[in-house]
Amino acid sequence: MSIKLKQLKSELSAELDSILKYWSKHTIDNQNGGFIGQIDFNDHIIANAEKGAVLNARILWSFSSSYKVTKNENHRKIAKRAFEFLSDHFYDTEFGGLFWSINADKTPKDTKNQIYALAFAIYGLSEYYAISKDDKALEIAINLYLKIQEHSYDSKNKGYFEAFTRDWQPIEDLRLSDKDANEKKTMNTHLHIIEAYANLFKVWKDKILQSDIVELLQTIENHFINTETGHLRLFFNENWIEKKDVISYGHDIEAAWLLLQCAEISEDETLIANYKKHAIQIAEVTQEGLDSDGGLWYEFDPEKNELVAEKHWWVQAEALIGFYNAYQLTNDEKFLNIVYKNWKFVKKYILDKHNGEWFWGINRDYSLIEKDKAGFWKCPYHNSRACLELIHRIKH
Repeated sequence: MSIKLKQLKSELSAELDSILKYWSKHTIDNQNGGFIGQIDFNDHIIANAEKGAVLNARILWSFSSSYKVTKNENHRKIAKRAFEFLSDHFYDTEFGGLFWSINADKTPKDTKNQIYALAFAIYGLSEYYAISKDDKALEIAINLYLKIQEHSYDSKNKGYFEAFTRDWQPIEDLRLSDKDANEKKTMNTHLHIIEAYANLFKVWKDKILQSDIVELLQTIENHFINTETGHLRLFFNENWIEKKDVISYGHDIEAAWLLLQCAEISEDETLIANYKKHAIQIAEVTQEGLDSDGGLWYEFDPEKNELVAEKHWWVQAEALIGFYNAYQLTNDEKFLNIVYKNWKFVKKYILDKHNGEWFWGINRDYSLIEKDKAGFWKCPYHNSRACLELIHRIKH
């Protein structure tokens, strides 16, 4: 291993420690239980903010996964705290789904079943089961998987529908967030269902689950991956009619490595071979979103020929893994150099050197994007995962 790679691995190990320290120190909610719902960019706690299921599921995953590497008992305890809070207050025992959000006093707030959130719960619960062997965690993960298959799976056209009411009825507003198109099937949700199912399969070797993973990878390949452009298609109606949208560089490079990992877990040799090709093509094409400073831009709107000139924290985290993965597949040094340059960018502009954690991002003029340090969407998952993946991939 080169000295440069050794240094990168060492710096990422230190950064993982720093991220976990921040979440351990600043986000435990001793008043209401669980974790603080929102901390702003100045590190001010927003009192009594609602708590999101995705944030809690991602904290659960991050600390469970990190514990495998750190063997730090405090990390295991925080994972346990996240598991108990998720199972006691987000898991809907009446209808078998997951509340999208709860109030600070732990009462349900938004009770819709957003499949994206159920997927992240499965992802976190299966990771927690791997370190705890707590049967309740596995049981809830399997229950959520079965609910998704029962209600969200489109048996006619394949793929998965986005959202439902608490009692699994159709819902008018399917959107994950305000910026999304109100469409029945989205790349983002499919990406995280496959990630969740693959993680569940690692701890629960169920043959039907395995065949669901294989089918979903085929569906993603057929509809979401545009092999002509190397980008992902993002939004569709129930009949797979595409609604044209932006190019999302972050989702492109995240999908590049993550889908290959899921294919490897599926053990399907054809899919593994295909997704290796996709991983390289997507990494090649995503280079168009790189700036000269090493940062990866957020999105590009082809209709308007306009760059969404922001560099978000999670996009950089996924770039680190996606381009390193491309380097592993090709041995092409250009991908490794992108990783070095991107990490340099992250250290210079994204890390909060004073308070810890990563800022949301920066604008074109390098001013800070003044959004949460912790919140509905700002979680320790992308950046801790980038550290964990590279620590694992950079061999001694």
